[in-house]
Amino acid sequence: MSSLNLDDFTDLIERPDGGVRRDAEARRERLVVPPGSLGRLDDLGEWLAAAQGSVPVRPVERPRVVLFAGDHGVAELGVSARPAGSAAELVREILAGGRPVGVLARRLDVPVRVVDMALDCAPDAFPADVVRHRVRRGSGRIDVEDALTPQEAEAAFRAGVAVADEEADSGTDLVVLGDVSVGGTTAAGVLVAALCGTDASVVTGRGGLAIDDLAWMRKCAAIRDALRRARPALGDQLQLLATVGGADLAAMTGFLLQCAVRKVPVVLDGVVAAACALVGQRIAFRAPDWWLAGHSSGEPGQAKALDRMALEPLLDQGVRVGEGAGALLALPLVRAAAALAAELPERTDEPGEEPAKEPARDLAQDVAKDGEPAAE
Repeated sequence: MSSLNLDDFTDLIERPDGGVRRDAEARRERLVVPPGSLGRLDDLGEWLAAAQGSVPVRPVERPRVVLFAGDHGVAELGVSARPAGSAAELVREILAGGRPVGVLARRLDVPVRVVDMALDCAPDAFPADVVRHRVRRGSGRIDVEDALTPQEAEAAFRAGVAVADEEADSGTDLVVLGDVSVGGTTAAGVLVAALCGTDASVVTGRGGLAIDDLAWMRKCAAIRDALRRARPALGDQLQLLATVGGADLAAMTGFLLQCAVRKVPVVLDGVVAAACALVGQRIAFRAPDWWLAGHSSGEPGQAKALDRMALEPLLDQGVRVGEGAGALLALPLVRAAAALAAELPERTDEPGEEPAKEPARDLAQDVAKDGEPAAE
């Protein structure tokens, strides 16, 4: 029997400090720039202050991109524009700095960490720090079989918790969370449809490398078939991840929840991260208060999940590449909000107080002083 009790997260996760947020709001009222004139940057700065427990808010100095990687058996059905089992190639390019996330990370001076959970390659294909949490080689084909055994699902979930602890212990003060997968958006679509009670067609998107209409229909059918298998597991979130998720998705869910426990803010990337966050919300309802939606990827499943969690994307630039790139674009916005909240000076006058005015001059006396008679 598993010793993992997901209900513990409900007790362990607290909301960001409400008292600190009220202090941040009060400070915002005193700044030289009128309240509301900075738009969402005001809310963002106040949210970050509450997450940090600090007024004024501290700068985000040690962010990190964390990417969970895995292959999904459902990709064998031709639901992705990439060949099944080819996520390892993407990981190699990311580690070499050749993908968009690598370019952005270098420019923003943010380290990138890749965690192999279920890549379809030999375990010695990557450095030990990448593969040491691996659970299996590829996840099962979710339209006809479970993605993971219950033991593998628990191991993957615990691995995500461990990675979150490692990041928190190392001083990471904000995480940009993404995935590197082939077939992952199909699994994510199943999770979103199951948890939101919608049909497969509502959550089926085209993926990062857009698929054609025939592939979209195959993907929709795969989500439909997997959804039938998912519904009996809705009462047990770990079983749901084992049935229709995957090792990377189970790890991301554990990671998100433990980041909330450790009070580390997370910026979510695309539909896979959003689906895992939705599972996390089912486990601990306060957890989404620690997460931001970095951007809108255009995936209908992501939009559905974010709407259910009341998370509004910070950016909408049509970025579909995945791998954390879209969410990483939102990091300068978060840093800007922190800088404005901390560094703008406060007004010297009291709120509502009229600025001192120069006394009115007596025109008649002025004219008289100049030797001209005052007008009557």
